[in-house]
Amino acid sequence: MLGRIADYAADCGYRAGWAAVRYAPELVARGVFDAVGTVAGRRGGGPEQLRKNLARVIGTAPDEVPGELVEQAMRSYARYWREAFRLPSTDPADIVASVRMSEHDRQVVDDLCTSGKGVVMALPHSGNWDICGVWLVAHYGQFATVAERLKPESLFDQFVEYRESLGFEVFPLTGGEQPPFAVLAERLRAGGIVCLMGDRDLSHNGVPVDLFGERTRMPAGPAKLAIETGAALLAVHHSYLDEETSLLRCGTVIDTTGGVAAATQALADVFAEGIASAPADWHMLQPMWESDWSQARRDRLGVSDPEPS
Repeated sequence: MLGRIADYAADCGYRAGWAAVRYAPELVARGVFDAVGTVAGRRGGGPEQLRKNLARVIGTAPDEVPGELVEQAMRSYARYWREAFRLPSTDPADIVASVRMSEHDRQVVDDLCTSGKGVVMALPHSGNWDICGVWLVAHYGQFATVAERLKPESLFDQFVEYRESLGFEVFPLTGGEQPPFAVLAERLRAGGIVCLMGDRDLSHNGVPVDLFGERTRMPAGPAKLAIETGAALLAVHHSYLDEETSLLRCGTVIDTTGGVAAATQALADVFAEGIASAPADWHMLQPMWESDWSQARRDRLGVSDPEPS
């Protein structure tokens, strides 16, 4: 009973927040979310796991991560949510105009997406991946993606409806009519585009990789889909340049001839380069590396305990 009440409250709160932010004046919404991000970044030194993750990126101990970087990271995360609430009511042309790309990257994307061959785009949780999607739809039409199932179900439905309103084709990671891999493969074999988050493994079948010199696991899906369908695998990264513009990097085609493990490690290397260029925009507040995993997760995945320091 209490669980249902909590789910209902979360659903109502999200709907109310979505409506309030969506229709608020831009300067008001920006000021509120910036303030919330700043406070969250300062309180208690910021989220502990975020600080640990940033330490790996900049190569220092967690207690040596600059407080300003933590604050910037939380403001960036708050900006993502502000934009997410407001995107459905924002003119797609304005979103597209705000994206910057190098001529090389633009040519690579155009060549691949107009080749008639499937394309898998893999990206980390950096910047605003929905902006990447709006840009992609504006230039090449609908693409397919996967969404993690959320609780309550009504909240998950809202997220799916929101992304479909932007022109995305969304399949649930679990609980759908069929496993997403099969239908994504169909889209790729038909010459379509698939976009997947590629830095955080949510399954039991992640690929071990080295990221910033430490062991973690990343999803096998992007590389496996590309290999099994003959699609191109493209590493993508999004970050903010200023309050009005953002940078989309997508000029690196991943070699898949060495198999899933090698291709996923190559993705990790490109992700690391992008994340290091804009660490504040990497929205990773969850345990990412094996040494930070809970014992329950380690046991479930059969990962040995970390060596004592």
